[in-house]
Amino acid sequence: MARTHILSEIPPLSDKDCFYMIDRHKDRFTFPIHRHSEYELNLVSNCKGARRIVGDSIEVLGDFDLVLVGNNIEHAWEQHTCHTGNIREVTIQFAPDLLSKTLLEKNQFESIRKLLEASYKGVVFTPECIMKVYGRIIGISDIENGFYRVMELISILYELSAPGNYRSLASSTFANAKSVGHSRRVRMVHEYINANYRGEIRLSQLADIAGMTPTAFSRFFKIRTGISVSDYIIDVRLGHATRSLVDSSSPISEICFECGFNNVSNFNRIFRKKKGCSPKEFRETYHQNKVLS
Repeated sequence: MARTHILSEIPPLSDKDCFYMIDRHKDRFTFPIHRHSEYELNLVSNCKGARRIVGDSIEVLGDFDLVLVGNNIEHAWEQHTCHTGNIREVTIQFAPDLLSKTLLEKNQFESIRKLLEASYKGVVFTPECIMKVYGRIIGISDIENGFYRVMELISILYELSAPGNYRSLASSTFANAKSVGHSRRVRMVHEYINANYRGEIRLSQLADIAGMTPTAFSRFFKIRTGISVSDYIIDVRLGHATRSLVDSSSPISEICFECGFNNVSNFNRIFRKKKGCSPKEFRETYHQNKVLS
């Protein structure tokens, strides 16, 4: 049987250029799921009913979509139920070293640094934010001077990076994204959960790691991360499960138990609630958009 794999794209970005941009009109999405080392800002309009795949996030779109994807996170847009016939897609790809680490550590670039860190899981921007930058993104190609085109891109990234303008798409586990910006206690708990997600994890164990009582720890974790301990554990297990669904042909029941869920029906129920589809449907969506080799 043919083996499926994720396409590794090599964008046409030369070493002498800061970014590559393409503005195209098309009647349907045809490019398969792929990944690349460059950052990609992708603006799509007139796309109602299309479906976006970023990591283990699968969402049906409205009229507009704007996403920033980082290093090597799988992504694709598929036709699904989109019948508009006149889709516009503007794609901007730039290298990870466009903005140096030294520059991103400066106070004035802090919000852009946080945005780029978040993009390793893929981020989608709010409709309000899209409307603010839509004309500016479209208009980059009209700027004649290359220097000012780059400055405009950085300015747009700064506009996008404002708090509340975006949310993450893929789970940290699926994207293999490291925990950043959290306290030492939270990072220690994250590391323990990521190492022991296959077995039973007790709240008292995690509280001991943090040096707190279970009640105090639960409150502390929710305040620091914005998510409850139990929901975080479920998200970690689901991240490993979705990765296995994509990368292996293992039976769903086997993946369920390997990832720490105690029964298949519970796994299916939680998966559908969190992902909007069953594990079988998730796997089929990925395989339909892969490349055969």
